[in-house]
Amino acid sequence: MLLRNDVLVRIRSGEISLVFRRWRKPTVRTGGALRTAIGVLNILDVREVRDSDITRPDLLAAGYATAAELLAALGTRDGQIFRIAVEYAGTDPRIALRRQHDLSAEQIEPIVARLHRLDARSPTGPWTGQVLEGIEHHPNVAARTLAERLGCERDWLKPQVRKLKNLGLTVSHHPGYTLSPRGRVVLDHLRATAARRAGEAPAHSGHG
Repeated sequence: MLLRNDVLVRIRSGEISLVFRRWRKPTVRTGGALRTAIGVLNILDVREVRDSDITRPDLLAAGYATAAELLAALGTRDGQIFRIAVEYAGTDPRIALRRQHDLSAEQIEPIVARLHRLDARSPTGPWTGQVLEGIEHHPNVAARTLAERLGCERDWLKPQVRKLKNLGLTVSHHPGYTLSPRGRVVLDHLRATAARRAGEAPAHSGHG
């Protein structure tokens, strides 16, 4: 569910507590949460309504003066009207995560373990280190361009970067991505580990 920044600001201030959408199927659920540009929103209630069910208090809580204004904003595309009750839950916890750069070995270990699990579940093989390095080498480029440089599809890349972002390792921009301070530390650790393992590999004698 996409929300304009001015609406998000009014939700954060408490001025808006209801959102209306016309959907074939809801994209949020009661009890869920929604990450936005200004922080996290709690989804308190999602229910299907008819336009005749929308009350005057509902209109005011959604930031509209009249039902006609709301219905015009919803448009006429196919779908039912849904009433979504929301509240501001605080800043995105990923922001605090990505600022962390003074990580101990004990703090890095579970992050690396999570990356290994993501790699292990991938049908195309390990990808997390490659994508982190790609973002480091090509910051602030459009996802399509980054995908081309990594030799993958844009539609595959974007959800993978989102997984790294959820770990606080990347930052999204318009366009593209950068590594967060936390991401740079983790990538350096991955490189150091790979170099150490390469150095521990037995040397070939050169004899047949």
